[in-house]
Amino acid sequence: MTDKNARFEEAVEAMTKSENRFDVTIICTTDDHQADFWMSKLSDGLSKEGEKFPMVIAVSEDWAPGGAGNGLGTLYAWQKAVKLAKTKFDADLEALMLDNTVSAALFHTAGKGTRMAPLPASENNNKPGVKLPFLSTSTGKAMTVLEAVVQQSGIYAPSRKGRLSVFWGDQVFLPSVSFQYTPTHHVDIMCTLLGDTAPTPEEWAAQGLEKYGVIAVLEGDKAEAAQVEKVDHATATRMLGQLGTIKQVGPSLGSFSVSGKILKAMLDEYSTELTEKTAKLDTDPHFWMPLTLSEADYIYLMKQKGIDEGESKSHYARMKVFSEKFDKGDMGLFGAVDVGKDACWWDYGQLKLYSKNTTLLLEDSNPECGLLRKFLGLTDGPTFGKIGEADVVHSFCFNSKIASGNIKDTIACQVNTKELNAEGAIVVNCVAPRITAGKGCILYNIMSEEEIIAQDGQVMVAVTAESGDSFVLKSKVDIDGGKAWKIVVEDNENSFEQVWKNNKMANISKIDAERTQKFNALSEKL
Repeated sequence: MTDKNARFEEAVEAMTKSENRFDVTIICTTDDHQADFWMSKLSDGLSKEGEKFPMVIAVSEDWAPGGAGNGLGTLYAWQKAVKLAKTKFDADLEALMLDNTVSAALFHTAGKGTRMAPLPASENNNKPGVKLPFLSTSTGKAMTVLEAVVQQSGIYAPSRKGRLSVFWGDQVFLPSVSFQYTPTHHVDIMCTLLGDTAPTPEEWAAQGLEKYGVIAVLEGDKAEAAQVEKVDHATATRMLGQLGTIKQVGPSLGSFSVSGKILKAMLDEYSTELTEKTAKLDTDPHFWMPLTLSEADYIYLMKQKGIDEGESKSHYARMKVFSEKFDKGDMGLFGAVDVGKDACWWDYGQLKLYSKNTTLLLEDSNPECGLLRKFLGLTDGPTFGKIGEADVVHSFCFNSKIASGNIKDTIACQVNTKELNAEGAIVVNCVAPRITAGKGCILYNIMSEEEIIAQDGQVMVAVTAESGDSFVLKSKVDIDGGKAWKIVVEDNENSFEQVWKNNKMANISKIDAERTQKFNALSEKL
């Protein structure tokens, strides 16, 4: 076994252990209905009766139109979580963080999920609630994308007592280097460092680094780092060269962690913005770049974003004063956490990747297939033989009742039917007397008293209202919802955008209950 594969195995093994979970899991949602949903759902799988920790808290971002940005949004979500923890659990999270007693993780879940369309529509805009065709080992129900991310990211919890970790909710990754480390900086950001030396111009271009936010680690005992955004090699070398000698470089993943100390300092610094709730600030351009670059270079990069020089100069001066005033103690300010250039990625943020990275479960010869099965706690491979009277070839049927049919190279999860005929399909949370699923198709959340038929490559999902009424929204696996967001496809009545608008502020807990009731009622009739 190679060192890389050994690291993957070690990481997946750690992800399956319940002790590798953050003491506090915070979900930041777009509205209170989503917050209530996640507070309940994740508590079922993570919380322990009679104990404060692990603690699950979900909060909504009640901000001016346009949002807070992920910078102020992180601070505001933490601020709300601290208040809720005091009233609901009688826990002082701020004090516990400063004492290095607890680890906390915040998951940002906002966003329309345009490139996942139409799956998020079926969850009434609850994008992280999109179900994977697998079972969660903690709940025994279909695992959501967010539950997968929470499970994966927990491997960093033991290393991060006294820190708030911030993640985005649609990617699972396995680091190809050790995930255990001792934080040495008040802020550290995850990245993929590409080698032991700074890249040449040719390597920079070959890796496409001009398309990303890039983290550069500088020579020296402190291993301080800096961030630049979407620049060519010459520009990056000039900017970073002023700060020191570049040792390693790689694209940023965006996810980061902060010490309790700098978190409190930033809450104090931005107390006015957090009270007024109108400004919008993001971490990369408004926190990390002004903290790590020279004034001239920061102004240059912000000008590329269309930001006025005076505004950039003022903000840079503000962050410089903040940095000089902040007592760093014996820690550095900004560092890198490498996940390894060979890290393994399971991205569910696009429809085609949802299909690709779920059917990975059936790719027996692919080493990642074994890792995914281990991540899901599966000890057996796909079924060959019979389920009821159904002939099954190389398929997984989780928590399903299938009386007859022919099933090949298919993943079915929570499917009840008298007859399922499927090849190379994904069928999730569906019930009908008869289901026919063509190659590469996805059937999702459909509950029908009539036969369900999907052609090759077709995607069909049910969108349910609070009344319990539903309709089927269609697409194809090769349709990019981001590009087709505003147009009507596949003879639907509305565009994906219009369905998203109609779904706004939906009571997803009530709808989820209506779906479950309908699923059970129709199942009993079979």
